[in-house]
Amino acid sequence: MTDRRDLLRYLATLGAAGVSGLIQEVLAAGDLPPGLHKLEGSATVNGRAAKEGSQVALGDRIATGAGSRAVVVTKGDAFLMRADTQIEIKGRDGVLTDLLITTGRVLSVFAKKPVTVKAQTATVGIRGTGAYFEVEPASVYFCLCYGEAVIDGPNMAPKTVKTTHHESPLILTTTTPAMDAQPGPFRNHSDDELIMLESLVGREPPFMKGGQYPAKRY
Repeated sequence: MTDRRDLLRYLATLGAAGVSGLIQEVLAAGDLPPGLHKLEGSATVNGRAAKEGSQVALGDRIATGAGSRAVVVTKGDAFLMRADTQIEIKGRDGVLTDLLITTGRVLSVFAKKPVTVKAQTATVGIRGTGAYFEVEPASVYFCLCYGEAVIDGPNMAPKTVKTTHHESPLILTTTTPAMDAQPGPFRNHSDDELIMLESLVGREPPFMKGGQYPAKRY
């Protein structure tokens, strides 16, 4: 695996056009225990004000405020929550099995285990993937950054998606009698953020082959 210092050195060279100060700080911090880390702005855990280093446990609801973002780490999984985002993490025996995204935007990386993500009326079954969600009242934007997912929803035949590097972003229309999945644009997340999240849980994204960064970056 690429050394953490190599990742930080590489990302630092990107400057303003690439990785933000938040990502540099998180990478520099080293291995992180489960919890809420590198909070910019405000956040709550179960409705109570949280701060950097606040503990997060399965069953908790985590929310970010306006103009805020936070990195959340669980056992083998990590999340970058943007502003006005609320998630709930569920599981058993210390292992995440379910993620509920009530509203907002979240980039996630997951260990190789079954996880069910619920966003509006959409249900996405994943295993060992990177994924980005934007939840709106009438639709869900879903980019399977890499891995395999099965999408299901009201009156919809389950749809299997496989990607290696952001090939199939989708817009899931959630308010029609039958949920629909249509191709969408790539937007609002980056390879650098995925590298950061995977690094925090001791991995690197599969699009990095032998520690080499892809020729085409997002």
